[in-house]
Amino acid sequence: MSPSADTLAAPAPAGPGDARALPFAGVAALLAGSALLLLLHVLPPTDAISPVYSTISQYALTDSRWLFDLGIAVVAAGSAAVFATLIRRRIVATLSFTSFLGFLWVASLIVLIFFQKTNWAIGPSVGGTIHRWASVVAFVSLPLAVIAAARRVYPDSPVPRRLTVALGVTSLMWFGVILTGVVVMLTGGGPWWTFVPLGLVERFMAVNEVLALGALTAGLLRPQPSRSDALQLT
Repeated sequence: MSPSADTLAAPAPAGPGDARALPFAGVAALLAGSALLLLLHVLPPTDAISPVYSTISQYALTDSRWLFDLGIAVVAAGSAAVFATLIRRRIVATLSFTSFLGFLWVASLIVLIFFQKTNWAIGPSVGGTIHRWASVVAFVSLPLAVIAAARRVYPDSPVPRRLTVALGVTSLMWFGVILTGVVVMLTGGGPWWTFVPLGLVERFMAVNEVLALGALTAGLLRPQPSRSDALQLT
């Protein structure tokens, strides 16, 4: 069996000018974007939206859509910075399973900005269907990317590696709860969106995924060996 693209990628030593600006910017953007989305929960008029039963995308159907779009865009930018760091340092290859999943995550977030969720007061729409599938791709691709990259980011640190993988796995488990509702509906049960408090589960999943990406990024913030140090080790 030939080695995968991720296996072929060898971490590149950082030069003197390789400050950790890019991953730091990624973390800052993740925190800022998350804070903007959190504001939608506490500021009027969107504070009246139920965080238990209404999905996060419901905020995009209000006059505060600009704040929702901005928050998602900032999270996407921060995520792109994290995956760009993985590729720049050759922790993963440009054409690899991890980088592809990272691309899907960022691209799906951008799609969510341009296509609103279905406004059921009006009826189903093509844009709403695109939004729904983009949400599925986003919620699945990020934890898979984190799990795939954890071993490369933490090759000699088993504890943070296992924590990062665990956060990726639990993110998928939240999505599994929603899938269970779909299976129940297909076997004669009620609508899948009433199987669980959908808004609450989605928010737990979103927080879990941000924590998973944050745990992965923490490994990128550690001091990197300089090129001269790397030469001394060879």
